[in-house]
Amino acid sequence: MFYYPDEFNLSWLPTLRAMWSPKGQQVEIPTPAQPDRYYGIGAVNYHTGETVVQFQRRKRRKEIAQLLEALLQKHPTGTIYVAWDNATTHEDDEVEDVVRGAAGRLVLLYLPTYSPWLNPIEMLWRHFRREVTHCELFETKQALLAAAQDFFERYNHCPGKILSIIGSHAAEIIHPAEVF
Repeated sequence: MFYYPDEFNLSWLPTLRAMWSPKGQQVEIPTPAQPDRYYGIGAVNYHTGETVVQFQRRKRRKEIAQLLEALLQKHPTGTIYVAWDNATTHEDDEVEDVVRGAAGRLVLLYLPTYSPWLNPIEMLWRHFRREVTHCELFETKQALLAAAQDFFERYNHCPGKILSIIGSHAAEIIHPAEVF
């Protein structure tokens, strides 16, 4: 298994994007009084398109270690390769404990610093924002979390679409009917 993990901010404030409106009228996007934030911590399998995404109140070393444990639970046998950036949350005792506990089944690879274009999951996060959070204010934080979870559950049912989004050529080999 080969996973690309990363984290993203899931703010209650809507993400703004250019949009059409009648000439002379400006579209108003309501915003909450206080921005409240969650974090998505996830990984995408570059060969199958499967994702593992968790939503947390923080993105500390503990939550990163929980993602690695979730990957190990999802794949109880075989080696799992994880290619991620050099964020400080990716290197500490909690993460090392998970790696040691995996007894050689978990191999961590580090991408160069400040190079998000090398991590395909960034394209999935961008697609997620376009479909779920751009110019959208949810009534409650729970509604935002529900919409986010629904997005990843729907796309996990058609991993060929995820492969297409992240630019994996495995889409043509593994799931040709699901790509479009």
